[in-house]
Amino acid sequence: MWRFVRIGGDTETARSRRTLKLPQRCVTALRALWDHQSRVRQKAGDRWHDNDLVFATQAGTKLSANNVRREVRRVIDRAGLVAQEWTPRELRHSFVSLLSADGVPIEHIARLIGHAGGSAVTEKVYRQQIRPVMQEGAAIMDRIFPAPGHAAKNP
Repeated sequence: MWRFVRIGGDTETARSRRTLKLPQRCVTALRALWDHQSRVRQKAGDRWHDNDLVFATQAGTKLSANNVRREVRRVIDRAGLVAQEWTPRELRHSFVSLLSADGVPIEHIARLIGHAGGSAVTEKVYRQQIRPVMQEGAAIMDRIFPAPGHAAKNP
């Protein structure tokens, strides 16, 4: 979600709700979170509010948008990136870009991120070409500055 909290915490539309299989890495992380929350729940005792949430505060209540941004930045900082340059929304863009760079068809990506109306929005807004842009830049530099023993190529 971007700079607001959706009332009731529901999806934007009923069609936005979908079930996705999680990669094994995520399953492992969620199991570890489940174990951690069990310990937090025991420590909180009577202060714990059981709301059946996957991601919750230390008392079991809903996370605010600020809580989510702070935690995402903490994880990004631990990954060695500049945390202040990232928001949760950038993770969605990165997901699309990584799938795109790996050759996943744009129609599949659009379906995964919930663009039921087709791939036009995904193509225009989310898809950031990683590998092709990097290759294009290298090709241009090779043309401008040919390696020793290679003639410069004219466009």
